[in-house]
Amino acid sequence: MLPTTELALLRRVAVEQAERRAPSLVAAVVRGQEPLWTGARGSVDGSAPTPDTQYRIGSITKSFVAVLVMRLRDEGLLDLNDPLDKHVSGTSFGHLTVAQLLSHTAGLTSESPGAWWERAVGADWPALVESMSREPARHRAGERFHYSNVGYGVLGQLVAELRGAPWTSVLADEVLAPLEMTRTSPAPVAPHALGWAVHPYADVLMPEPTPDAGAMAPAGQLWSTVTDLARWVRFLAGDTGGVLHPDTVAEMRAPAAVEDGAAWTSGYGLGLQTFRDGGRQYAGHGGSMPGFLASVVVDPATTTGALTLANSTAGVGVSALSFDMIKLVDEYEPALPAEWAPLPAVSPDLLALTGEWFWGPMPFVLRLLPGEWLDLRPAAGSGRGSRFRPVAEGAWVGLDGYYAGETLRLHRHADGSSSHLDLATFVFTRTPYDPEAPIPGGLDRGHWPTTG
Repeated sequence: MLPTTELALLRRVAVEQAERRAPSLVAAVVRGQEPLWTGARGSVDGSAPTPDTQYRIGSITKSFVAVLVMRLRDEGLLDLNDPLDKHVSGTSFGHLTVAQLLSHTAGLTSESPGAWWERAVGADWPALVESMSREPARHRAGERFHYSNVGYGVLGQLVAELRGAPWTSVLADEVLAPLEMTRTSPAPVAPHALGWAVHPYADVLMPEPTPDAGAMAPAGQLWSTVTDLARWVRFLAGDTGGVLHPDTVAEMRAPAAVEDGAAWTSGYGLGLQTFRDGGRQYAGHGGSMPGFLASVVVDPATTTGALTLANSTAGVGVSALSFDMIKLVDEYEPALPAEWAPLPAVSPDLLALTGEWFWGPMPFVLRLLPGEWLDLRPAAGSGRGSRFRPVAEGAWVGLDGYYAGETLRLHRHADGSSSHLDLATFVFTRTPYDPEAPIPGGLDRGHWPTTG
């Protein structure tokens, strides 16, 4: 990167570490395939931390668990609308759906009953279920966003039961190994930082415990490094390495609930936090455990992302730092658009579908995209528009916008020529209200003179 950009990033990290009194702090900026910059301040065991130094990442763990659940969904082993007790029996909250647990809309209590779970050796699954047998709910299911660490303990058990192995083993085999994240683990492996609490009124430290959280481990157990989390940033931006389809990651990034109402700036998707700032939408997750703070954020539109790890219980603005690093890089060195290039061989039949179509009297334009995708949207102004991915001969499914999830079907005349498009029962024709198309309600040609 340009020296001015690197200096601006280092200064921002240095100010955060000094003013917030972080024992150590490491950070990185990622765009596309590679980390653009890494930086560190403070010390671990008397030396500056490196991109290979492990820190506990807290609730970023939830995103990894969510990926395991979405893999099960994509394989057809569960549906997000399934109630929990279809797969995990014996709980007092089996009516809650997988999607509600993923998006923190199940209404479950935020913490597990009993001792402060982050600082205590965790109980096993039967003990957690027993502790939740009395009044586990704090809100009606689906009523609102209510962050629940317990919900992710439940999802970890769901993965274990459907895979027949501990969630940590499943994670290692199905996610960490394919992504070559060799320094992400449920327990610390040297070199790693120790967790500290910084006294609020004196520059002295107290060590924090890092016990195994047991059945609550899926809520915040993992440790990782700058190098590994840089790969995770790429994953969240869509470079999935075959672990998930990029469309599934995009589904996870879409906000399912918001935290702050109509002018929302933060929300939650399926295992990912979502943020809105300055006309841009970000996705990622923050993490907090005694002795540690962490943040991973990416702008999928530019693939610019940032991460921050610190070994302090509180006070370090890791999320704000991550956002600021993204903004600095995109301001100082904005990403260049991909070079335009013509499509390779194009099907003449698909090419013939492009151009103007009418929804009633309103003109739309159909464009051909790479991969035989289609883009249909109003010819002028805003309105209902979506991209569509092919799923069968003459059929495409909507990926975004108003028609996300809906099927676009091409109908042909007996001679094979295109007749009309059917999109969620709406009929699109080559001319306004084409009399040759099956348009419900009939056409009053007395008031619409036939032309051509």
